[in-house]
Amino acid sequence: MSQQAERRLRMKRLITVSSTAVFTTVFIVLLITLVMTAVRVHGQQSEGAETAEVVKEYTPETAKVTVWGFAAAAFSTAIGSIGAGVAVAYVGSAALGAIGEKPELAARALIYVGLAEGIAIYGLIISIMILTKI
Repeated sequence: MSQQAERRLRMKRLITVSSTAVFTTVFIVLLITLVMTAVRVHGQQSEGAETAEVVKEYTPETAKVTVWGFAAAAFSTAIGSIGAGVAVAYVGSAALGAIGEKPELAARALIYVGLAEGIAIYGLIISIMILTKI
């Protein structure tokens, strides 16, 4: 087996392991969010000098909407982040290749990498919009 084939095999293994880690992390965060919502964790709100506990009563319909809202927020953030990671991988490798041949293209290449990273911000904005409606 040639060196280049060994490198490709190692790179494929690394990509497989890292994508598995990302998907596992996203699944665990989603599961924790759903469990915390199902247990109905209540926060506290302070009013002036005294502290009052705010208890929101959940009907079965309200609880379902809340659970699905948290799930949708986690899903939009996860998909946006994964999409941004894939985009940065492709754009970053192409940008490094272009910079290697023509160093004066560094500024343009970094702009494209920054645009690819913006995809994650869009997912985060959508999840914040979802969470404000819950």
